[in-house]
Amino acid sequence: MPPTKTTILVWGDSLSAAYGIPVEQGWVNLLQAKLGTEFQVVNASISGETTSGGLERLPAALAAIKPHYVLLELGANDGLQGKPITVIQDNLKQMIEKAIAAPAQVILIGIHLPPNYGLSYTEKFDQVYKDLAEQHQLSFIPFLLEGVATDFNLMQADGLHPTAEAQAKILEHLWPSLEYVLLKPVKP
Repeated sequence: MPPTKTTILVWGDSLSAAYGIPVEQGWVNLLQAKLGTEFQVVNASISGETTSGGLERLPAALAAIKPHYVLLELGANDGLQGKPITVIQDNLKQMIEKAIAAPAQVILIGIHLPPNYGLSYTEKFDQVYKDLAEQHQLSFIPFLLEGVATDFNLMQADGLHPTAEAQAKILEHLWPSLEYVLLKPVKP
């Protein structure tokens, strides 16, 4: 029997796992509250997750959860570790293809790296998300932390993770794209 609720799988890292703040204050929980009871938002985000780990875990999650949508927010930890761009791109591509085959609709959420990683690497990193979104005709949000990452008051002391106060702003930034996709009728 198919699920009665529209199911959304959030597949991310610490930025979606509410690192350093109470999980109920994270943007994913705020999304569940905003969408209401007709939706089930499953947050399978893990702090420290890389695209390799996400790719390894994804098939079992898709089989168990059977999501209608996958919000794919991975790659930041790969970038911070300086992993090869080709590896990041290939892992994201495989996750997108596995989710589409599940079948689920993918919304790709990108991240920007700090400038100290060098212009060449950061530009190539950003381009991975743009290219994959275009190749797979995905809904795409280029930067999860738009309007948050550059505001010192909205970031934790590590400078990488948003505060509890930032979470509503993150959802506000994501909402126009999410609303457009999520509130369309789901194909049976």
